[in-house]
Amino acid sequence: MLAAGIASPASASVGETIILRCTHGQSLSGFSQQAYSEALKDLTADAREYTECGSLIRQAQLAAATGRGGSSGAAAVVPIAPSASEQRAITHATHAGPIPVHVGSAVVHPGVVHADIASALSSLPTPLLASVIFLLACLLFVVGGALRNRFRARDID
Repeated sequence: MLAAGIASPASASVGETIILRCTHGQSLSGFSQQAYSEALKDLTADAREYTECGSLIRQAQLAAATGRGGSSGAAAVVPIAPSASEQRAITHATHAGPIPVHVGSAVVHPGVVHADIASALSSLPTPLLASVIFLLACLLFVVGGALRNRFRARDID
């Protein structure tokens, strides 16, 4: 019973083993095509987004299929043709427009910037807003002084 309890956590699937080796920067060579496919299916969304494991596993799969040898975690990235479903997703993404997202009670349209000066000024940090007001006041003071000097120079002539 004790041996069964110890053996079950250690018996991770081959796909999980490949993913663990990838996340630890270890070599991914020496697995079957089925094992690489299983690893790609088992890859979580976070791992797909935040690591290069998806492309590294595909590289190792391609290397195994062509007999070019192994692939390590530090291997150079080799472009691999997307599968049919990936190609359909890419084509759909390039032709489809951005999808509006509901945030609370508002609808946000990606790529659309609503420029409102009042909201832009109210969203500035107070010290920055005070600095902008001070600089505008200084600019008005300098322009006013220049205009006053110009009119005085005309009155003297």
